[in-house]
Amino acid sequence: MFDPEEEFTPEKPEQNDRVNGEYHYKNGYSQRIYSDAHYVRADESTTPPRYYTPPQKPEREEKPRSSRKGVGLGAVIASCLVCAMLGGIGGSALVASVLTRRIDDVSQSVTELSERQPILQQTTVAAPAAAASTVYTGEMSAGDLYDMACQQVVGVSTAVTYTNFFGMPVSAAVSGSGFIITADGYIMTNCHVVEDAYKRGLEVSVILHDGTRYSAQVVGIEPDNDIAILKIDATGLNAATLGNSDTMRVGDSVYAVGNPLGELDFSMTSGHVSAKDRRIVTDSHNEAIPMFQFDAAINSGNSGGPVYNARGEVVGVATAKPASSGVEGISFAIPINDAAIIAKDILTTGYVTGKAWLGVTVNSKYNQMYAQYYGWPLGAYIDSVTSGSCAETAGIQAGDIITAIDGEEITGYDGLRAAIKRHSAGETVEVELYRADESRTVTVTFDEERPESN
Repeated sequence: MFDPEEEFTPEKPEQNDRVNGEYHYKNGYSQRIYSDAHYVRADESTTPPRYYTPPQKPEREEKPRSSRKGVGLGAVIASCLVCAMLGGIGGSALVASVLTRRIDDVSQSVTELSERQPILQQTTVAAPAAAASTVYTGEMSAGDLYDMACQQVVGVSTAVTYTNFFGMPVSAAVSGSGFIITADGYIMTNCHVVEDAYKRGLEVSVILHDGTRYSAQVVGIEPDNDIAILKIDATGLNAATLGNSDTMRVGDSVYAVGNPLGELDFSMTSGHVSAKDRRIVTDSHNEAIPMFQFDAAINSGNSGGPVYNARGEVVGVATAKPASSGVEGISFAIPINDAAIIAKDILTTGYVTGKAWLGVTVNSKYNQMYAQYYGWPLGAYIDSVTSGSCAETAGIQAGDIITAIDGEEITGYDGLRAAIKRHSAGETVEVELYRADESRTVTVTFDEERPESN
């Protein structure tokens, strides 16, 4: 029951006992999905198999022998001999005439074919020319690509402690994948593979194809784009070659290599790019991430593994798949061009630079119900303002309700975060506020978000 006297308090995150290594795509609404490929074991099936059976030929009925009387055997034989002699004489003449005509026709055909042969050799049908962007040079066979990938792909494992349904602490191994980006041991993977371990100070291990295990340091994470960089103490590693994901086309061949289910080490699946420029929300992060869609199979444990093109270049980071059962051939990867920019920032500064930061905390409980009761507008209710932030400089106060940024309507916490993400540090915007029964507008120049900001 709604209590108007109840104080707004930040909503606590829900308990989740899902192992962090598993990832799924969610679309925010439920839908029924149908499958037309149900499998039934042969020994359990109650439906007779539908095989094609050719029709059976009817048995030949034996005709009764003639029982004509009055004609002797000798007379029949004599009649047959006479007919044979007469037929032979006429048939020989006819056959000779036909054979002579056939030989003449064949000779003429051979002569014509010999005369046409040079023309036939010159008249060949040319294959249609392929578009310039789809003609690859240096393509690798699938087997060679796999041999190379095994030297670049790694397994990532962490020991995560979480609380189960009964409130008991449980330890579980989280397995994911990654790939080497420098010869001296820097590795790229998904943030959600190592995020819990990073925040809790737990050990992260990296396993190479030859079974060598290293203790890894988490150099930095970028939750908003689901990228993390690890470092192991090793040299002379086989670093992956990064391709150009902007030049990918729908239909290009791709190969995903990783550790599905955390058990099937170094598995490779193949497929094609299905679509580009998808914005996908995963169940580990609420912000939409730009990804491309492909139909090579990936599963829990493939997270963070590379997606190669036919030249053996990494064009994506395998990240998500549909959570619904009965869905096949739909997988998503972060384009390597986006991931490389993030990796460069993490390696040089330890965080992603240029992200806008407002410097406020928002009460996520403020919704349409509270707005209607108090007669306030819908928006982002400010709980507190960070001292020295751009919000404080602009005059934003606790209790204000942000209703718009640069004319874009804000209806709550998620809307404010999404609007801020569309801007960069240093940009100036007009922020519309509601305070003390009146609306006002302030000018804000965004600060840069840093790890210590949150």
